[in-house]
Amino acid sequence: MLQIYNTLSRQKEYFKPLHEGHVGMYVCGPTVYGDAHLGHARPAITFDLLYRYLMHLGYKVRYVRNITDVGHLEHDADEGEDKIAKKARLEQLEPMEVVQYFTNRYHRDMELLNVLPPSIEPHASGHIIEQIAFVQKIMDKGYAYVSNGSVYMDVEKYAKDYPYGKLSGRNLEDIVTETRELDGQQEKKHSFDFALWKKAAPEHIMHWPSPWSEGFPGWHMECSAMGTKYLGEQFDIHGGGMDLMFPHHEAEIAQSCAALGHDSVRYWMHNNMITIAGKKMGKSYNNFITLEQFFAGNHDLLEQPFSPMTIRFFILQAHYRSTVDFSNDALVAAEKGLARLTEAYQRLMKLQASDTTTIEIGNLRERCQEAMDDDLNSPIVISHLFDSARAINTVFDGKGTISEADLKELREVWKTYAIDILGLQLDGAQDAGTGMDAYKGAIDMLLNMRLEAKRNKDWATSDKIRNELTALGFTIKDTKDGFEWSL
Repeated sequence: MLQIYNTLSRQKEYFKPLHEGHVGMYVCGPTVYGDAHLGHARPAITFDLLYRYLMHLGYKVRYVRNITDVGHLEHDADEGEDKIAKKARLEQLEPMEVVQYFTNRYHRDMELLNVLPPSIEPHASGHIIEQIAFVQKIMDKGYAYVSNGSVYMDVEKYAKDYPYGKLSGRNLEDIVTETRELDGQQEKKHSFDFALWKKAAPEHIMHWPSPWSEGFPGWHMECSAMGTKYLGEQFDIHGGGMDLMFPHHEAEIAQSCAALGHDSVRYWMHNNMITIAGKKMGKSYNNFITLEQFFAGNHDLLEQPFSPMTIRFFILQAHYRSTVDFSNDALVAAEKGLARLTEAYQRLMKLQASDTTTIEIGNLRERCQEAMDDDLNSPIVISHLFDSARAINTVFDGKGTISEADLKELREVWKTYAIDILGLQLDGAQDAGTGMDAYKGAIDMLLNMRLEAKRNKDWATSDKIRNELTALGFTIKDTKDGFEWSL
């Protein structure tokens, strides 16, 4: 039975959905004011893995992943300029032009990474009415106040009735000492109060009418309102990156408890961060790499392009709750590991059954399921597949045999866990869109020309093609069915 680590309880818990056979899952999606980067890829792939596995287990999943397109301010707090509005102002565009452009690019990147689309992808700007109504509920319960046209959560009053800080493990005293002094704090009763609705400054270009002012919702409000709208007042799973635990998800819990009188989320799940040479990724460190730069290889920290499947495999090689430190060498190693799995899978599809099995198959299906049930332990699944690859290569090289029943089982397990659950594309499709498909086609064409030359006993042409490809770094292996090659 699936166990997942619940951030709220800080322990693994057996997953029991609220409604039998149905799972409601909400994951914080991107703020679309720039191109997606490696930090966006990790939660997308992590919760794609969970989504795929839940469906494999037979659940009907409603997966909601939001698009933040209003209210996310420069300081990720309650002050500063809206990031999308700033981009629109600097480039003389409508804010929704910025949103649409980067949303389209995000979708393209997710498709290349083989991340399944969510069931629903709501935009914050499309749910202003719901957010105003949610703020009003909090006002009616007495846990919010109006100040100069803005509405703030009265955290101190809330904390007298509900535990505040239970997700991140912080208490109110810690939060007081850590809260930065920002412009506009004089509007609040306390520095740790956070905005539910902000009155728009005259120059603010994204604003809507409300009972309190012409303004826009606070950043945290969108998830409370949209999660409730599409998944109900209580749903199963809420996910996101660990950096969202405080203040974003802590604020969500407070908002929902204040409005509804109870928690909305039963299981909180957070993926850990990706660092680069031990540092948090950021433009100020000159280590900010977009996914497009990974695919093209045009960044100073990259020595070559990396396919979307290499990025996906690199992320899945680590457990989602562990920190992953990026380096060019780590991606090269991931590329080689993925190539080994790809080769094994393609060889598995070419194997011929014999009467008996002379290799060790083991209980691969059970071991993979056990790993996935243990808090989505994708690295262990991958290690089991590598173990299986050795057996596949033994048969392929003519040093062992496999029966028809065992061959069918092995193919089904690889398809289930490598392709359907891990989401790896092991048939060459992973390189589509990066130029690698044409590259592979060209190598195959040359080697087919070499085969034709050998059949015609044109040894000079055959040797010339092989020698020149070898000099370029290719390994060519003749097989009974034709050839195999790798770089």
